[in-house]
Amino acid sequence: MKSRPILLTLLLALVLAACGGTATAEIQLVSASDAAAVLDDRAPEVVLLDVRTPEEFNEVRVPGSINVDFYAADFASQLDTLSKDVPYVVYCRSGNRSSQTMDIMRDLGFTEVWDVDGGIISWNEAGLPLEN
Repeated sequence: MKSRPILLTLLLALVLAACGGTATAEIQLVSASDAAAVLDDRAPEVVLLDVRTPEEFNEVRVPGSINVDFYAADFASQLDTLSKDVPYVVYCRSGNRSSQTMDIMRDLGFTEVWDVDGGIISWNEAGLPLEN
């Protein structure tokens, strides 16, 4: 009977060690100004991802953005080709598509992603830079 507590302790230690070894994803909603601060603090390692349509992207965008169309039939596959281990700031027009993109990126194993709350609309309202 004395071996039972030892066995349980060892089993608990193994479970805790296994959980501790798992990478934790940092995926969070941030304000436009906080996203801009992340971009300033972590440039050039952060990828700025615009998930609006190519037409929206060509009209106006945050400088330095890359575009992957949320409505493309192969959207998730396109995301899956991106590096999972670099940080991303993601935005759309108002925050709806980027919010859905966060779920996809989490499922694909991305580890560090910030979603701009309110999208490019809030970016503009905060007076942050845009380009045509």
